Amino acid sequence: MPVHSAELRLSTAGGADIVDLTGAVGEVVAAATPDEAALATAFVRGSTAAISTMELEPGGVADLRALLDRLIPEQGDYEHNRRNHDSNSHAHQRATLIGPSEQVPVLDGRLALGTWQQLVLIDFDDRPRERTVVVQVSW
Repeated sequence: MPVHSAELRLSTAGGADIVDLTGAVGEVVAAATPDEAALATAFVRGSTAAISTMELEPGGVADLRALLDRLIPEQGDYEHNRRNHDSNSHAHQRATLIGPSEQVPVLDGRLALGTWQQLVLIDFDDRPRERTVVVQVSW
């Protein structure tokens, strides 16, 4: 099975910063020149960021942030923070909940996303970070 790999490097602001990966992953798919059907995987390195799909518009972003604030508040009684003299346990928990990767089918050389669906990186850490997303296209 052929596999084409690439790394995307990007800067984030932290604090649930959301970065649209759709175009960049689409460029990796185009460079791979897969047959008519393939699978694209995007994986973020690090334990305080996640990859998902969503409708990337201001209302959806606000709703997602509000949901995560209710489920896993930034300020909480977290063992990780106590043991490590840290302040980002919420970021680890949120990233674990959403997950570090997504797979998107590739049809006719393009990501098979819905009309309002984008592939996104969400950085939950409490400070700006440099992130690496590994993209693999297999067919």
